[in-house]
Amino acid sequence: MGRKLFCELNPLTYKISLEKERFKKNLVNTFSNLTFAKTKSQVLLPVVIKKHKSLIRRKLGNVDLHLQENKARSLSIATPKVSHILIKPGETFSFWYLVGRITRRKGYLEGVTISNGRPTADVGGGMCQFTNLLHWLILHTDLAIVEHHHHNGLDLFPDFKRQIPFGTGTSIVYNYLDYRFKNTTSKTYQLVVETTDEYLVGEIRATAPLAIKVHIREEEAYFYENAGNMMRHNKIYKKTIDKRTGNTISDELLLENHAKVMYDSALIDQTKIQVKKK
Repeated sequence: MGRKLFCELNPLTYKISLEKERFKKNLVNTFSNLTFAKTKSQVLLPVVIKKHKSLIRRKLGNVDLHLQENKARSLSIATPKVSHILIKPGETFSFWYLVGRITRRKGYLEGVTISNGRPTADVGGGMCQFTNLLHWLILHTDLAIVEHHHHNGLDLFPDFKRQIPFGTGTSIVYNYLDYRFKNTTSKTYQLVVETTDEYLVGEIRATAPLAIKVHIREEEAYFYENAGNMMRHNKIYKKTIDKRTGNTISDELLLENHAKVMYDSALIDQTKIQVKKK
């Protein structure tokens, strides 16, 4: 076994390393030529491009349900910081630029987060559900995703009323792992998000309709056993179609997942377990 990295020695060295990375990102943000989206408008842009909603309180294996209630509170604090933001041509949307640091002082509570590939609790945990929603909306546009991270190689929670394919989520850490996209078009876009008693609700609007249609699909979705571990496999494709002609512009493989299942395999739909395909 090789020597451990400094960040792997103990929790303190991990925090020191994380703050170093945040400092580096701040420098990049300060001295780059990026123009971040920061203008809001309560006047809604005329064209709805895509709508989506996700259930806030979900059954996540044996995760304490009070953490789900806390997540609902944290999401209700964060959504107004993003809602009604305009992303003008040439501007870059940054989740952390708008939301800022997550702290107890601001009212955020402990929720589910991931540390070393395992669910744990931390202030603001569950915020990735917010960027998951944003990512799903942006995938259905012609905007350019410029920073996106996800939980590589891990299937952390069992499906519960899943509405979008596994593997289309995000992983965020304040001012280190961000979710960003750039408006490289001539249109202005607008995000509108809110929380209800049950759902996180969002939509992406624009000043003009898209000339394309986008379909996100999942293929080769199954579970299999490998070296004593249950694994999850799928492929995510993005198909872009010209609205005028009906012709396919592109059919792109976005991601192929081979993820280790981190929960009790008894919670898997048994009809989806099969021998790994060669």
